Amino acid sequence: MQITVYNPQKGRLETIGAEFTKDNTSWFSNRRSASDVCMITDIDGSILISEFDHTYPILIYGVSRSYVEFDQRKAKQLMRQYE
Repeated sequence: MQITVYNPQKGRLETIGAEFTKDNTSWFSNRRSASDVCMITDIDGSILISEFDHTYPILIYGVSRSYVEFDQRKAKQLMRQYE
């Protein structure tokens, strides 16, 4: 599926192809606010981090779900480094 993401390395929005499966995606149902991470996905050697709100997911090169230890809070901390 095509999805619009924010690419902080390029400083712009872009459309990429992404598949969300149980093998490449971790979903989170617990949240305290709309800006909590709802999903992290491995995409071609990068990580896509999505929040519960309606902001664009963020694509970060060179890291994976294992880098953030499949953890919702660690993914949010990584995301903050690129905002």
